[in-house]
Amino acid sequence: MLAAVASVACFIMFLHPAFAHNVTEGDRGYIQEIYGVNLIPFLYLGAKHMVTGYDHLLFLFGVIFFLYRMKHIGIYVSLFALGHSTTMLLGVYFDWAVNAYVIDAIIGLSVVYKALDNIGAFERWFGVQPNTKAATLIFGFFHGLGLATKILEYDIASEGLIPNLLAFNVGVEIGQLIALSMILIIMGFWRRTPSFWKHAYTANVIMMSLGFILFGYQVAGFFAA
Repeated sequence: MLAAVASVACFIMFLHPAFAHNVTEGDRGYIQEIYGVNLIPFLYLGAKHMVTGYDHLLFLFGVIFFLYRMKHIGIYVSLFALGHSTTMLLGVYFDWAVNAYVIDAIIGLSVVYKALDNIGAFERWFGVQPNTKAATLIFGFFHGLGLATKILEYDIASEGLIPNLLAFNVGVEIGQLIALSMILIIMGFWRRTPSFWKHAYTANVIMMSLGFILFGYQVAGFFAA
């Protein structure tokens, strides 16, 4: 299982940035060309964004890493969805101008935070355990704002804006459920093996490293832009 985690890590390192918060070129052209209410296409685009958004998936992977009860998973995922939906909808509707590199760098740090939280670093270093529910909600705000900045770059038509955004958001939640189900299935099998506790620390170190890579990539982009 650890080899699988490492393989995913290497794959993500070489992904084109279009598969994170950026929208692919084909979807970009589509968004720029259409106008009016287009619920099904935006539903699909929202689901596609979440399923291919590796920054979201890394964070969610960290959030549920040590959660076993569906009640607890539901609470944390709902908090993330609430934060993500709020800033995505408001950011596009009110045209919030935020530097995409800065937001995406913070999103990279959200992955680092969750990995450190999972290995108990904050309690060991500072003697304080952060409120994990509040952190999940707050980082959800940043994840949603990151997507809003990308949508705004493509000048989405004002005709049908609200219905299209709502459809996109519903698609995001559908995509999140699909991705989360896949993660939970894999985690369920892994947790039944002795290697889970043996390699849990290493898996979170890998996740933390990926977060730093995402952060560094965005910082470099900010200064190069």
